[in-house]
Amino acid sequence: MTPQKTLSGRAWAELILLAAIWGGSFLSIRIALDEITPLTSVAHRTGWAMLALWGVVWAMRLPVPRSPRIWLGFLGMGVLNNVIPFGLMAWGQVHIETGLTSILNAATAIFGVLVAALFFADERMTLRKGVGVGLGFVGVATAIGLENLRSFDLRSLAQIAIIAGTVSYALAGAWARVFLGGLPPQVAAAGMLTGATLVTVPMAWVVDGPISLALEGTTLAAIAYYALIATAGAYLLYYRVLAMAGSGNLMLVTLLIAPVAIALGALVRDEALNPNAFAGFVLLALGLAILDGRIWTLIRRRAVDRAGGPR
Repeated sequence: MTPQKTLSGRAWAELILLAAIWGGSFLSIRIALDEITPLTSVAHRTGWAMLALWGVVWAMRLPVPRSPRIWLGFLGMGVLNNVIPFGLMAWGQVHIETGLTSILNAATAIFGVLVAALFFADERMTLRKGVGVGLGFVGVATAIGLENLRSFDLRSLAQIAIIAGTVSYALAGAWARVFLGGLPPQVAAAGMLTGATLVTVPMAWVVDGPISLALEGTTLAAIAYYALIATAGAYLLYYRVLAMAGSGNLMLVTLLIAPVAIALGALVRDEALNPNAFAGFVLLALGLAILDGRIWTLIRRRAVDRAGGPR
């Protein structure tokens, strides 16, 4: 296993900032959904973020790809990483709490391990990964509550929609590895959002009617936050943190997002989560921590020490 990078103070600060930005996105999306539909909210998110990121690409004078294969990759990535998960999660948020949405969203890393093991020979399932994935699934089931699946009401369907969104995120990771490797991250993000916008804007226009900016100030502020800061800005920060901290440490963001979203939902919208949601998050967090590798290594070292063997 590749050793984790040691996090500098600056890396920690930017990691926490990224978690705070993404944690706030759940609240801002929910605020916007008080006035606009889920589909229109996604069209706003991809469209404005796309324009912002192409502005960054232009300012940095990065080359724009011309290959049809790459643009097909952008389209597929936009559908898998934006259209499907953004749409399913926005619809789900109408029916469940902001904090619970963020907890279920953390399952993205769990499904990412499964998808990678399924499609890539160098990402085979190991004992450590199996334990982490298993705990993650138990955590998701606990957070949802098996009794909710038996009743299968609108709330249950919303939670399943969010889980389906995390599966789409995981598939997007595999798609990016096959089609978008080697591109500058700013170009990849701008191209992906272009592919998404080509789908979301016409779809929202047909289903909901012309997209309008004649909205309440609170709604416009929420859209500006989740499109420009929590999507365009967060993508740029994500790749910056990835370069500093490494992919293993970046998994810590997943553990930090949910507490931020839960706290904001409670403070701003008076949301109160069922205790099983917190229990599920603890189990899911433990699964993610084992996937991260550090806890697993510590457990193995202590086992070897107790046995008196060499490390």
